[in-house]
Amino acid sequence: MLLVIDIGNTNIVMGVYDGAHLLKDWRIRSQRDITEDEFNIIASNLFAEGNINIDKIDKTIISCVVPPMVTILDSFCRKYLGHAPCLVDAKSAAGMPILYSNPAEVGADRIVNAVAGFHKYKTSLIIVDFGTATTFDAVSTKGEYLGGAISPGIVISSEALFEKTSKLPRVEIFKPPERVIGKDTASSIKSGIIYGYACLVDGMVRRMKTEIGNNPKTIATGGLAKIMAEVCESIDLVDTSLTLEGLRIIYEKIRNNTIKLPC
Repeated sequence: MLLVIDIGNTNIVMGVYDGAHLLKDWRIRSQRDITEDEFNIIASNLFAEGNINIDKIDKTIISCVVPPMVTILDSFCRKYLGHAPCLVDAKSAAGMPILYSNPAEVGADRIVNAVAGFHKYKTSLIIVDFGTATTFDAVSTKGEYLGGAISPGIVISSEALFEKTSKLPRVEIFKPPERVIGKDTASSIKSGIIYGYACLVDGMVRRMKTEIGNNPKTIATGGLAKIMAEVCESIDLVDTSLTLEGLRIIYEKIRNNTIKLPC
């Protein structure tokens, strides 16, 4: 079985594949000071809860945007899984042309999403990933990574609002309010954050479509994708396992010698 791990600034998303079938996936907090032993306790408990036999995991692939955690996860794999992981970076793992001024600057998670999206949908794409940052990535009809945009994520934008204003209450943003015009302070904040962010997404997608020059499919992924898809007019579908699927696809390309990675 294949263990796929995407390490983000806020969360780590993990999944276990048996062939092309995703058996189980989890989302846990990123902890930069965690040790490989502590990570093993968390992972072992998750595997046990998901009826995953850790002894059957014989390969691992990792994408990471938090460099200090690479060594930790590498040590975990070697010590507890008995093998070295494959480490994804944009330069070596794309399997697609990267039309970026400096391809090494592109986050591994963004390339993984682009690879998965084009592999699954075979068309031009705009991929919106609602993570710590909200990223917009464009893929051409030829399967080229065109570039994209990065904006502050919903949660960190909200945290900035709560921290810098003394009278505004902290509100949960995990459900859209019923109406745009709020009738109290809490609902007004929710409206501004959620519907305001939906306008940001719709505006960015519209402008990117104009530059791409055709009608790309817009895919949402990431932790808040389902919530935002309810209020965004531009999102065609939600694919929350896109990053995990991209890691699996990249691993298959490695195994078939289509691309090469240090494993």
